Amino acid sequence: MAVLIFFLAHWFLSLFCQTFFLHRYASHKMFTMSKFWERFFYGFTIIVQGSSFLNPRAYAIMHRMHHAYSDTEKDPHSPHFFRDVWQMTMRTKDIYLNYAKYKVEPEKAFQGNYPEWPLMDKISNMWSVRILFGAGYFLFYWFFATSWWMFLLLPVHFFMGPVHGAIVNWCGHKYGYVNYNNHDHSKNSLPLDFLLMGELMQNNHHKSPNSINFAKKWFEFDPTYPVILVLNKLRVIRLRRP
Repeated sequence: MAVLIFFLAHWFLSLFCQTFFLHRYASHKMFTMSKFWERFFYGFTIIVQGSSFLNPRAYAIMHRMHHAYSDTEKDPHSPHFFRDVWQMTMRTKDIYLNYAKYKVEPEKAFQGNYPEWPLMDKISNMWSVRILFGAGYFLFYWFFATSWWMFLLLPVHFFMGPVHGAIVNWCGHKYGYVNYNNHDHSKNSLPLDFLLMGELMQNNHHKSPNSINFAKKWFEFDPTYPVILVLNKLRVIRLRRP
């Protein structure tokens, strides 16, 4: 039971940081926050993503490219130009590392207005730090796993951030239904979305990329949206005016 609780906690906390901090804040600036809270969520993202921490600057650049070039050859992770999800993920990794390591300069349209913390980026990207996170996951399983099959979950812990990204990028542009004609292949994969906290309502999001609520129809629900409303009520963040 402890292992399953740990897995679910890691899954949803990592996912929350990805959709709340990396996606809705770093990439779209749907809300503002003070420097204190920005650093808090920056550090929290490092802790909960652990060995698979995704650099906010590189994430934001790639996501802005994804919207600008959705499902074209310049889209960094459209599933319609790859034979399988693995090939797409490896291509996404290469582009991500080019921006994370400043090997390639992005177009001006995709630059700026994203959180940066060079010191923590350097520390969190060290192989020794990522390996320590991985070792921590392994030790937890060593002490609390009650069956051999539980250890099969460890690779998901090691690559949690990219796993979430691969599911969203592949399924969100291949499977599901369409509410809007966005002139791309974005879909709402609603049956799976309860596991992705709103991220699989891609068709809705591509229609209104700056809308804080990814749900648009009465039967849709974005689990991250009420959390954002609470944080706004507590003055941790400030929502942008429509």
